[in-house]
Parts: sequence; C-alpha cells; structure tokens
Amino acid sequence: MSDESFEAALVRSHTLQAVIDGPDTPARRKLRVLTGDRPTGPLHIGHYLASLRNRVVLQDKGIDSFVIIADYQVITDRDAVGDLKRIVQECVLDYLAAGIDPTRTTIFTHSAVPALNQLVLPFLSLVTDAELRRNPTVKDELAATGGRPMSGLLLTYPVHQAADILFCHGNVVPIGKDNLPHVEQTRAIARRFNHRYAGGETVFAEPDALLTESPLLLGLDGTKMSKSKGNTITLGMSADETAAAVRKARTDAERTITYEPGRRPHVASLLEIASGFAGRSPAEHAAEIGDGGAAALKRVVTEAVNEGLAAHRSRRAEFAKDAAYLYQVLRDGNERARSVADATLASVRAVMRMDY
Repeated sequence: MSDESFEAALVRSHTLQAVIDGPDTPARRKLRVLTGDRPTGPLHIGHYLASLRNRVVLQDKGIDSFVIIADYQVITDRDAVGDLKRIVQECVLDYLAAGIDPTRTTIFTHSAVPALNQLVLPFLSLVTDAELRRNPTVKDELAATGGRPMSGLLLTYPVHQAADILFCHGNVVPIGKDNLPHVEQTRAIARRFNHRYAGGETVFAEPDALLTESPLLLGLDGTKMSKSKGNTITLGMSADETAAAVRKARTDAERTITYEPGRRPHVASLLEIASGFAGRSPAEHAAEIGDGGAAALKRVVTEAVNEGLAAHRSRRAEFAKDAAYLYQVLRDGNERARSVADATLASVRAVMRMDY
C-alpha cells in the first residue's frame, strides 16, 4: 500500500473517530461495526488489549455491532478444524466476559449464514488473481505454512473478508495498519459492484477502517504472538498459570530495564503488556523497575495482567457454568445475521437480474 493510500485512510479514520466520539447524531446512528476472530485457538491478551476492549467501547456508544467468529477461515491453511466447537464456545465466553452484550451486539459464525458465503461468488468476479496474490495477509499466511501449496480458500481469503463486511453493510472496521489492505480490497469490491452490476447506484457503501494504535506485542518466546504457536497468555488462564507463562518469557542480558523498542524489543513488549493493563506508560514502568532486572520486570507484568484480568476471569467463570446460554447467544446471533444476509443477497440478486 502506498503512503498516499495510507494517509487517505488515516484521514477517513480520524473523521470517523470524531463522529463516534461526538454527540448522538443521524450520522453516528448510521454506523455499523464489523469485527471478529478466526477461531484457531483460545483468545489471548493481544486480542483483549487490541480489540475486545474497543468493541465494548463502541457498543456502549450505541454503535450497531456485528462480531463474526470466522469458523470457515480456520481451514484456509490447515487440514483439520481441531476442537472447533470448544474453541468457538471459548470465544463466546471471552466476548461475554469482556462486556460484549448479545442484546446489542450480534455474535455469529460464518458457517451458520449461507447467504453471506454466497456473496463470495459475485465478489470473486470483481477481483483478479494478481490482486489476491499481492495481498500481504495471503503472502504472510502462505509463508507461515512452510512451503505448503496455497489453497483456493487461502487465495480468496480477502474476498471472504469483504463478504463479512459487506453482507451487513458494515461501514466501520476496527483494525491495525497491517490489516488495512483488506479494507482497501473491500472498498474496491464495493465500488466495482456498484459500477458493474448496479449501474452506478450504491448497493454497497465503501467501508472505512477505524485504525487502532495498539502496539504489536511479541509472544513470550520473542516471536509474533500467535494462538497456533502457544506463546501467549490466554484469557482463560488462571493467575498461577499466567505467572508461570510470564516466567518463561524471553528478555535479554541487560540488568537495567529500559524502554527501547528498537534495541530491546523483548523487554519493550513486556513493558507494553504491563502498560496495557496497568494504565501507566511503558517508560514509567521501566523507570520504576530500574536495575531490578528481568525477574522484577516479570513480577510487574504478572501483577498487571492478573489484576487487569481479575474481573474478566470472574465473569468468565460464571458464564462457563451455563453452556446452554452460550449456545443460545450463538443461535440468536446467527438468526439475526441470517436475516440481514438474506436481505442483502436478495438486493444483490435483484440488481444482477437473478431474482427469478
């Protein structure tokens, strides 16, 4: 993505944030958020700090919100789905524990909304093979498979994400800068659909990215934080399990703790974790720890995470007692998502002259 494209997206994001933070107006009431997760493993502190808390903020501002558990996307780069039913249940648990209210936010799964997935077909006619192969996420996910041939599902991953956003006419997509190409691809698909199939009429408005500024946290082994690598602090861990995980975190040989992300990325990432939960800047934490070394740093991180997640874990334990309620939340969300998707597909079929 060019610097010019990023700057334009940043301007749109700032404008959008101003509407969200402003008074209750018709413009704000027209906003609809689409966000979600791929259920490849338990949600972790990276999800909590970067997205879950922000979803609750948007919901509490009265923004209509859809959260997708993208179960079909699990098989973009793997042969089996694993214990998918348990992982989906864990996702719902963490959503509810974080404060997502299923009466105000629609929680649903890919596989339960056929009309959403049917939108992928016309959308595929609007993109080229070269565009898909240039997508950074497609390239990164392919590289992570260790030489595995690219599946058709992985190649078309950006189109599936466009369908996720456009099926509900989502116009706010909270993301980090790295995922901006997906929103730009979705904007292109919306624009091309309107031009090619709707005679220039607006069937799909172009969504805007709501760019977040959360730091990119490293996993406890010093590599990218990933559910599949097991290098995370998951939201379902106990306080003792969290302490054990943090003790294994990678640091460096210098005793004095300083916040220097470029020179000391592993120490900086731990300081950023503490900052995310404790509300103090990473530099303030570093100054307080001083020459206490890695052991003191890890104690600070452990305390910050355990205190910051105490209420989440308590609510999580209560919701976990009622599995029937968790599945009712999904059934209700799936029903609403299906209703929205069916209406969108009907309008698409009409403008494509396929409403026989």
